[in-house]
Amino acid sequence: MSASIEIAGVSKVYDGGVRAVDAVAMDIRQGEFFSLLGPSGCGKTTTLRMIAGFEIPSAGAIRVDGADITHVPAHKRDMGMVFQNYALFPHRTVAENVAFGLRMRGLDKATIAAKVKAALAMVELSGLEDRRPAQLSGGQQQRVALARAIVIAPRVLLCDEPLGALDKKLRQQMQFELKQLQKKLGLTLVFVTHDQEEALAMSDRIAVMNGGRVEQVGTPTEIYNQPTTRFVADFIGDTNIFRGERAGPNLDVGKGLILALPPSEMQSTGVLSVALRPEKIRLSPRTDAAVTAGSAARGVIESTNFLGGAVLYRVTLEGGHRVLVQQPNAGTSRLFVPGNGVTLDWTPADLVVLKD
Repeated sequence: MSASIEIAGVSKVYDGGVRAVDAVAMDIRQGEFFSLLGPSGCGKTTTLRMIAGFEIPSAGAIRVDGADITHVPAHKRDMGMVFQNYALFPHRTVAENVAFGLRMRGLDKATIAAKVKAALAMVELSGLEDRRPAQLSGGQQQRVALARAIVIAPRVLLCDEPLGALDKKLRQQMQFELKQLQKKLGLTLVFVTHDQEEALAMSDRIAVMNGGRVEQVGTPTEIYNQPTTRFVADFIGDTNIFRGERAGPNLDVGKGLILALPPSEMQSTGVLSVALRPEKIRLSPRTDAAVTAGSAARGVIESTNFLGGAVLYRVTLEGGHRVLVQQPNAGTSRLFVPGNGVTLDWTPADLVVLKD
């Protein structure tokens, strides 16, 4: 059976006063694929290591199914671990690597052999039992590491950037396989990554971390479409962020650009930051027709970035603001080129109000 995890006000302070994790609190549900996402140094790996028992919190508590495991040794936590560098024994065969945790638990040879066979079949490595890690590809080595972690039937599987060393195509393949395996086994999986696309593609929920703290926890859809802070909006994908003075239904961001606020913010006053995703903006050839104040503007294409299925444009507005606009690839005849005059329009409801 998988387990739920409660992280209650956990902090980690190293010698010299370096605070790697600062009062982190979150609940990870049973059977959930939960990602810790953030830039290098944000505290995500330290948080994972505290869940695993490799680090002891300076404050706070960690509970699994309600039981406090804050000071329980790592080998008694019934958790599997997959590392970025695989951490395989180079002198042992595939089968011996996968069997390691079972031998440490004192199981008999017949039981170990059966469990190893089943685990290797599950990660599609049957027939490679006698090879050594150096004889395997990177993707195969990662599968061995995964088999070694799941063969002990852990309640929780912890993954520290496990796909980071793989090339893009293999990485995407392993994303699908890991997600499928996690759901098949019903594991609670905690996954550390700095890759936003990876977290969005694989997770049931995501905790975005910054400076040792959790900025936001939510589903991939919530994190992407409704970021609550400027950091989350800027870190997850491309976005345009505007800051200005709000009065009545509009936000004045300077240089002649006025934004019509979402209905919920129309009567607010004071300073406000908002985010507008590039794909929410529509582009059309510039005409002399008047634009709708608050939800449209004119500009000139500054540069283009062809992404295959889409095109990312950098546009300079009449007042000098630069914005990103992403449009589907509709064929070469529909592409804009640098120097083209364009009209931009959007829907006020697509503006997301941010906390400073």
